[in-house]
Amino acid sequence: MQIDWNQYQPGTFFDELFAAPGKARPAAAHLTSYLASLGKRELAERQGDAERAIAEMGITFTVYTEGQNIDRAWPFDVIPRTIEATEWARIERGLVQRLTALNHFIDDLYHDQRIIADGVVPKDIIATSSNFLEGCIGANPPYGVWANICGSDLVRDADGTVYVLEDNLRVPSGVSYMLENRIITKQVFPEVFEHAQILPVDDYA
Repeated sequence: MQIDWNQYQPGTFFDELFAAPGKARPAAAHLTSYLASLGKRELAERQGDAERAIAEMGITFTVYTEGQNIDRAWPFDVIPRTIEATEWARIERGLVQRLTALNHFIDDLYHDQRIIADGVVPKDIIATSSNFLEGCIGANPPYGVWANICGSDLVRDADGTVYVLEDNLRVPSGVSYMLENRIITKQVFPEVFEHAQILPVDDYA
């Protein structure tokens, strides 16, 4: 049984694959054509393959509830999300700019604190923060970089605009999921990588 994308009805949220029923977005045109050729049964089988791979690799995430730490299998949608290279380049420039600004912010707090003097950030927020380390006052890390890595959570609005939900300057565990997702996707859909120009993530570390 083949998939008829013309019967597909997008929801109220931004659809990453289709601009309209039966009309794939440019970045997803090859992907949707390929998925349609597989059919629903084959897609379901590949979803099962992905879930078995996740179980075998031991990829889990911890749910913190009622004082208990419960490990559950990592949820994985077998259908990839595609983003055009030009759009991603713009997002990447914004993220680099954002992390640069965050480093300037931290550097200022441990030096002149102009952001407090200008009334942008209330002094008591910093003074009462357990994350503000007095021992770092006046310190100068190499290249002025306080945060060498940042996990920025991105969300897309209904109109397609991408926003930053939050920044994690501690340990962005989501990075490991991103790397494992790519490995599993390559295993489940090797044909997609043979016929599409997909940017690599292998050199992240």
